Amino acid sequence: MDSSPIFQVIKPGIYTTFQDMGRIGFQKYGLPVAGAMDLYAFQIGNILVGNRRNTASLEVTLIGPKLQAMAEITVAITGANLEPEVNGQSRPMWSTFQLEKGDVLSFGKYHSGVRAYISVAGGFDVPVLFQSQSTDIRSGIGQTLDHYGTLQGLPKSVQGGVGLSKHLIPTYATSIEVAVIEGPHMSSFKSNERKEFFNKTFLVEPNSNRMGYRLSNSKKVGTIKQDIWSDAIPFGGIQVPPNGQPIILMADRQPTGGYPRIGTVISTDLPKIAQLPPKSEVSFYPISVEEAQERVIRLERELVTLGMIRKHMPSR
Repeated sequence: MDSSPIFQVIKPGIYTTFQDMGRIGFQKYGLPVAGAMDLYAFQIGNILVGNRRNTASLEVTLIGPKLQAMAEITVAITGANLEPEVNGQSRPMWSTFQLEKGDVLSFGKYHSGVRAYISVAGGFDVPVLFQSQSTDIRSGIGQTLDHYGTLQGLPKSVQGGVGLSKHLIPTYATSIEVAVIEGPHMSSFKSNERKEFFNKTFLVEPNSNRMGYRLSNSKKVGTIKQDIWSDAIPFGGIQVPPNGQPIILMADRQPTGGYPRIGTVISTDLPKIAQLPPKSEVSFYPISVEEAQERVIRLERELVTLGMIRKHMPSR
């Protein structure tokens, strides 16, 4: 199927990019993974419009774009509540709705969360580079929406009005507690320093971004004086640089790093981090690898079940 224009970009928003689930398998070559920051909201958006879960969507940051539909399309908006509107009329989050040719999709005030996802039935037609359609500005892969006049897609007709059950819709709090798997450099920290880390509340600094969430506390984490051998950095790894203020490494993180990691935020809690605005509060608690795995399995079962339900719904 050939692609066709589906959106005219009227306003790009402050930082709107194409993202999928990331550039998996290339970190060993020095290429960042990138991908959606909130993988739960991202995958749900694709499930709602009947796409494969890894189909590229638009990731919107704080201030949304203004887009005019150039064809009849089905969309879903998930993640941060940025008041989506069509022709000035409110549209629901976490649910599909139709856009007719000429309709204008825009966003209003910020309510909660930081990042929203615009998923289109059939997906966007953007280049695949290193097996991914994700934008990574620092590596020069892809561009923000500022550089686009029109957006191409592969539109298909699916049932509108399909929404996520309320009990599955996350709430984006500004004071959260997240689970952490300890290590791998716990020996770099004294036992009392490790204990203090889990008893502290940290503030999210304004210079936090897709690369990392910088945290601060009036007291340092540890008294580290030496670096370690550089090794691979996972999504959610918590580095502690010499200033003693932790950094949670996120989607656009560097492939390797040489600061000790006191732990890693578990994958099922990373969406909570990804939706935190500056000056939010974060605290941590330890969790076993086995419990973290059980949570991943439960979430995967939920997503697979939702995908199967959506698959058996009739098309328009």
